[in-house]
Amino acid sequence: MKLTVIGGGGVRSPLLTASALCWADRIGLDELCLMDINAEKLALLGALCHHIGQREGSPVRITTTTSADEALDGASYIITTIRVGEEQGRVHDERIALKHGVLGQETTGPGGFAMAMRSIPAILGYAALAEKRAPGAWIFNFTNPAGLVTQALRDQGFARTVGICDSANSAQHEAARFLGISPESLQAEVFGLNHLSWTRRLLRDGRDILPELLADDSFLAATTQRMFDPELVRHLGMFLNEYLFYFYYAEKALASIQADELTRGEEVLRLNRQLLDRLRAIDVERHPEEGLRAYLAYDRRRAATYMHYANPDGPSMEEADMAAEGPVAISMEGGEGYAGVALKIIQALESGEPARTALNVPNAGALDFMRPDDVVEISCVIEDGDIRTIPVSDVPEDQQLLMRGIKLYERRAVEATLKRSRRQAVYALMAHPLVLSYSLARTLVDEYLLAHAAFVGEWQ
Repeated sequence: MKLTVIGGGGVRSPLLTASALCWADRIGLDELCLMDINAEKLALLGALCHHIGQREGSPVRITTTTSADEALDGASYIITTIRVGEEQGRVHDERIALKHGVLGQETTGPGGFAMAMRSIPAILGYAALAEKRAPGAWIFNFTNPAGLVTQALRDQGFARTVGICDSANSAQHEAARFLGISPESLQAEVFGLNHLSWTRRLLRDGRDILPELLADDSFLAATTQRMFDPELVRHLGMFLNEYLFYFYYAEKALASIQADELTRGEEVLRLNRQLLDRLRAIDVERHPEEGLRAYLAYDRRRAATYMHYANPDGPSMEEADMAAEGPVAISMEGGEGYAGVALKIIQALESGEPARTALNVPNAGALDFMRPDDVVEISCVIEDGDIRTIPVSDVPEDQQLLMRGIKLYERRAVEATLKRSRRQAVYALMAHPLVLSYSLARTLVDEYLLAHAAFVGEWQ
């Protein structure tokens, strides 16, 4: 079986490779193909991926190519994780929003729209090519904003498409870590949209243990729930997706990001450039072990700065550097992150054994206040070669209204991108709860179209 990664020159490819090799026997993986249009990044990161395979003595063939046709030929499963405009595009997305006093974040609000208008046409192109080169293949989309991009894919008829996000299953994994048990021993009830989801129940042996966990101060302090006031978490009675911080603490998040010297995009751009410079200097082809050490140091540094304004107790850059000085060890467990979710789906589809996880898929009646074809983030069962949503009833009005407002924005954003319509783009951003202003939406759209003209062309 061949698994292809479109965007395989990205910085997460070594971690994805480690997970895929761990699952290889379970899913029958013969070839992992990494494809990227940036030949140099693909060569540098690809060399690390080859080295990981050699360290593990894996029989899986790891191939790299800049040809989408070659990468997709014969693929059974495809992961899309691209960044049109690379990190500099993200910098523009965030800085333009912040300049106008709006949240600057790559997936939430205006920044998410700017990324979507670059990502959607490219992803649709790869999906159309996949239908010719790999008919019947499943596409697992991790390209951000994952839910919005998946909505575009589904709207254009690509039915074997699933959106994947790391944070969708965070309640299950964080609770399992806290309790010292396997995540598989818990069943989560997740509903919402990508980066806008809630976990309402966590079942252990048929009993919902979430209320007692949320009542435990030590659990809140040990998980991403420490971003939120305990009073808020307990009022809502749910485990909150970390990205809800941008909605429940909108003015605080904006002020904190504006106060930083660098945006998150600028931090990532700097770190990525440092990594690539380091790998060039090492000559990673000749010294792959040293290159892997540099990569793991980079990964820890990047983690140290993630949502630091909402995680004041997170590790400092110095602490991340100290952690990177130990033995070179890369996790081969493959249990978490987007790679783990994708591989879990593949195993269920290949083996026929049922599996449960939260995904971005069409609602299909699971939430009675959303349209059947609305892509939502929700708990699903994978069995008998298909993916089925699990119904969630009696969703509180607060969550309903927020979801419906964001979905209205998403649908308009997809339409605007497909039609290259400036007017529809303005109406899309105007509908977003973090914008709401026609004049502001018009200014943001004009500046994004100008900043990204090389990638999006002219809009009417």
